[in-house]
Amino acid sequence: MADDINADAKNLWQTYLSLTKELLKFINKQDIDTFLELVPQRTGLIEKIEALPSKEYRKLDEFKAIAEEIKTLDKEIMYKARAWLNKSRRQNNVVRSYDLGENLMGRTSVAFNRTY
Repeated sequence: MADDINADAKNLWQTYLSLTKELLKFINKQDIDTFLELVPQRTGLIEKIEALPSKEYRKLDEFKAIAEEIKTLDKEIMYKARAWLNKSRRQNNVVRSYDLGENLMGRTSVAFNRTY
């Protein structure tokens, strides 16, 4: 029974590690849509891991190695996600300031108000 639980835990953590690597791959590619689709899958794995009746697998060296790799990847993902978010905010602010400038000049859309 304990071996089955440890095997289940091992499989779930391996899948979690794989998904973490995929998250990093997609954020490196700036494929944020796919990145955001994977996040709930990884969250679901944590729920399954927490639902396991035993936490004995976490005491094994094998788990500690996986956990350390996940921790390293998570730090890199967080750094890149923050950088992407900051870049997106700057771009959004530029667009907003352009829209505000257009509205202050009394024109709602320069390109679409022309008569040809």
